[in-house]
Amino acid sequence: MKLLVTGFDPFGGETINPAWEAVKLLPDTIQGGEIIKLEIPTVFNKSADVVAAAVREHQPDVVLNIGQAGGRFGITPERIGINMDDARIPDNEGQQPIDEPIQATGENAYFTQLPIKAMVDGIKAVGLPASVSNTAGTFVCNHIMYQVQYLIATEFPQMKGGFIHVPFIHQQVVDKPTMPSMSIPDIAKGLEAALEQIVLLKDSEDIKAIGGAEH
Repeated sequence: MKLLVTGFDPFGGETINPAWEAVKLLPDTIQGGEIIKLEIPTVFNKSADVVAAAVREHQPDVVLNIGQAGGRFGITPERIGINMDDARIPDNEGQQPIDEPIQATGENAYFTQLPIKAMVDGIKAVGLPASVSNTAGTFVCNHIMYQVQYLIATEFPQMKGGFIHVPFIHQQVVDKPTMPSMSIPDIAKGLEAALEQIVLLKDSEDIKAIGGAEH
């Protein structure tokens, strides 16, 4: 089993992105699954082109994209990607699409194929906060989640895809005293636990567990 795991480069004035820093710490194999690591640009469309090229090269069974969500307390597997770019800030090449569909021929939204409830339980089992998220935003994180799902729908129907958001790391919140943070090693530990569940449940349905949200 091959798993392509990506992390974004820094954006929004930050000098580091915990997503890629944590991905770099992942082992090369998890529960027998081969982990392929890739840094991708925080750029609309270019990020999707980089991932699509890697998919065609490596033919992975799973694509898991990791992104930073400053302000979130825990590690949050995403349930859904929506067909909308609506950027609050420019990407790393100055693009700032507003209310633009990602794919004119795509569905309004796509759900992940990954066992997000089991992933959350796995992360909690190693002592880290985690929850299911029902919004990946409308910036490049949602963009890549949606683009991977579109790729699955149109070209790689046997592949599975998903997204995890991770918090700021400690050095990013020195001047943001109200923001939660998590260490890079802990984020990597949480991602490894999530990936373990993806491999273990590769031929099974997700667990039935409470994980919804009221708002």
